[in-house]
Amino acid sequence: MNKLVYFLFCLTLFSIGCESKNHSYKPNSSIEILDPAALSLINPDAKQQILAEGFDWTEGPLWVEDLNALLLTDIPKNAIYKVTKNGELNLYLNPSGYTGDQARGGEVGANGLILNSKGFLVLCQHGDRRMAQMTSDVDNPKPEFLTLADNYQGKRLNSPNDAVYDWLGNLYFTDPPYGLEFNMDDPKKELDFQGIYCLKTDGELVLLDSISRPNGITFSPDQSKLLVANSDPQQAVWYHYDIVEPGVVTNKQLFFDATEWVGKEGFFGLPDGMKMHSSGNLFATGPGGVWIFDPIGKPLARILTGEATSNCALSPDEKTLFMTADNYVLELELK
Repeated sequence: MNKLVYFLFCLTLFSIGCESKNHSYKPNSSIEILDPAALSLINPDAKQQILAEGFDWTEGPLWVEDLNALLLTDIPKNAIYKVTKNGELNLYLNPSGYTGDQARGGEVGANGLILNSKGFLVLCQHGDRRMAQMTSDVDNPKPEFLTLADNYQGKRLNSPNDAVYDWLGNLYFTDPPYGLEFNMDDPKKELDFQGIYCLKTDGELVLLDSISRPNGITFSPDQSKLLVANSDPQQAVWYHYDIVEPGVVTNKQLFFDATEWVGKEGFFGLPDGMKMHSSGNLFATGPGGVWIFDPIGKPLARILTGEATSNCALSPDEKTLFMTADNYVLELELK
């Protein structure tokens, strides 16, 4: 083997190694520590790495152990993608949120993704305006769906956005207007409010509350409280409720108000998707990126992505945070 051939061979091996193990760092990103308590969760010098990029608008990150990969939605493309930890990207499902024959505009794809207790993928389908379950196994995806909920008291839902199951199998979800082609002014909008719902195991759909733009939703670790993000630039806040029993909440309180941060330089985005850490600290997307709150709503840190950040997900061991930020999928190692 002459020197040139040997050099090219080594260069090829090096390139393959870089593609499989290394990702580039996200420019214009940083971590801001607001309280020393954050240091138990995050290293202030940790770098946000680009796991995948080139999408239209990313949402719904969900780590699936059976796939050993992250699923995410690209809402305008009406598609779900699968990306591995080494950055291998593949189309997973299309269509994902709109299965109609008539072409339409707007945010048609699926938004939030979760797994039910049997391991089936459950989707917040913007275009079809329903909560739906993919009927095939997660390792054999097909665009075939079972409707879980598509109307409230005979009126079609707006466009389910995010969802979470409780331990008993009751499904809580939010229903803003973002998936309607003309948003709040869409002539096909049938409900005159934007609801927070509970689909109980007996099939009853219960309206818990209505706020201007309900979005991300999750529980406290003991499921005694329900937390909901409001992605309204005029009222960019998070609320929490006491859960009395499945489908019944009370004592609505303000968790945190970030309205003053909306529109500040570099602080793109609004309260959106969120995930609860087992410690009781909340990772919540909001103006600037991902905010970390303690259990009573005190900001501990901000993960500034430099992009409007829609949602986040934790790996099962809680050592990795995945973030969907505009056309990026980012990952950040946690402590």
